[in-house]
Amino acid sequence: MIDIKIKTFKELTTQELYKLLQLRSEIFVVEQDCVYQDIDGKDQKALHVIGFKNQKMIAYTRIFKPGDYFEFASIGRVLVDKKHRQFKYGYDIMHASIDAIKSNYNTSQIKISAQCYLKRFYGNLGFEEVGETYLEDGIPHIGMLYKK
Repeated sequence: MIDIKIKTFKELTTQELYKLLQLRSEIFVVEQDCVYQDIDGKDQKALHVIGFKNQKMIAYTRIFKPGDYFEFASIGRVLVDKKHRQFKYGYDIMHASIDAIKSNYNTSQIKISAQCYLKRFYGNLGFEEVGETYLEDGIPHIGMLYKK
């Protein structure tokens, strides 16, 4: 298990902000070879769900209330440090994110923009595909909804 902390933008320490931006860049820009604007002005609205293992940040998502990103509540920037993926911490951080949406926003309707290669992962969590695939930052994505 990982230790989960949920923080507003203002509650993040400068070290935590630096590390989460570093991890997001490492995975979404370098590993996925995708040049895009990660710092998009939405972090200030989000709740940041951070997973720690031995006090080291290894997993992360950001969540939004309905209307801040999509019509429904949403989860984005889902990541697990490459060195820790074999332990399935992605499920831990996603379960924590879903629970945080339910408790903070009083809804269980969640929309995500999922990279297509992760459809089965999100499907195992209860998300269902909606709509057609589309390119987002040059990577195939699909909308998925959670309604439990």
